Amino acid sequence: MILTVTLNPALDITYRIRELRPHGTHRVSEVTERPGGKGLNVARVLAALGHEVTVTGFTGGATGRVVQDQLASTPGVLDALVPVSGATRRTIAVVDELTGDTTQLNEPGPTVTSAEWAAFLAAYEGLLSGVSAVALCGSLPPGVPVGAYAGLVRTARSAGVPVLLDTSGEPLRRAVAARPDIIKPNIEELAELTGSHEPLRGAQDARRRGAHTVVVSLGAKGLMAVTAEAHWHVTPPTHLRGNPTGAGDSAVAGLLSGLVEQLPWPDRLSRAVALSAATVLAPAAGEFDRAVYEELLGRVSPSPGTTGRS
Repeated sequence: MILTVTLNPALDITYRIRELRPHGTHRVSEVTERPGGKGLNVARVLAALGHEVTVTGFTGGATGRVVQDQLASTPGVLDALVPVSGATRRTIAVVDELTGDTTQLNEPGPTVTSAEWAAFLAAYEGLLSGVSAVALCGSLPPGVPVGAYAGLVRTARSAGVPVLLDTSGEPLRRAVAARPDIIKPNIEELAELTGSHEPLRGAQDARRRGAHTVVVSLGAKGLMAVTAEAHWHVTPPTHLRGNPTGAGDSAVAGLLSGLVEQLPWPDRLSRAVALSAATVLAPAAGEFDRAVYEELLGRVSPSPGTTGRS
């Protein structure tokens, strides 16, 4: 069993339009609704790969009930979300079919009270028993301490559960010092953490700050992973146009599934990049085009390098 944590989940709503024109009126050709937030997207991809997943975080209001109803119909996903008095947020993705570009609108999450946070911490500690890995994903809702992820990393490590962390800003900076097993920033997030805009140098710096392994999202250029012994760079074999929303979450699912399956790093990275690319062609985050994924998987080949210990 894998545990994913989404402290600021959402109902993801995707609108597809022919062409996005500022100040114009648009006719929507297709609407999709899915449970969203990074950890829920990761969980749905993991379940599609055949893994059993428990999801936790917060849920509230009518939007939260819609999210839970949809999770209940997702095979392989167990709902362990903790109720709050506020309403779960919505996110709106507007896909311009002419250009392939996506415009994202993200609502703020509900304010979490100290009692609700304490209830979550108790639930989280109980859920760690018997899981093989945990992913801590996404932003923090109002009311949750900025050092929340640092504490969750320490709790998981005390329970002997490996941790993958995917967040940004001050929550990332504090949590890195708690020594997560893997962090997965993009270039901008890594630069904010380390001050370096060169991915390899920034990843090595992040390792010195406490992360065991750093996997950097390079956008269309793929992923770079830096461990104590080596680094790899893997690039998609072809560029696919579509909706990139959720591509990073699919990469996290690839890394996490590779971790629990004890795959070597090159195979984990190949899976992560193939999943990420195949997500661009899916209708919504948390999904991927399986035929494209399987075709790309055989064509992705990580390029190795050596870093030495640092």
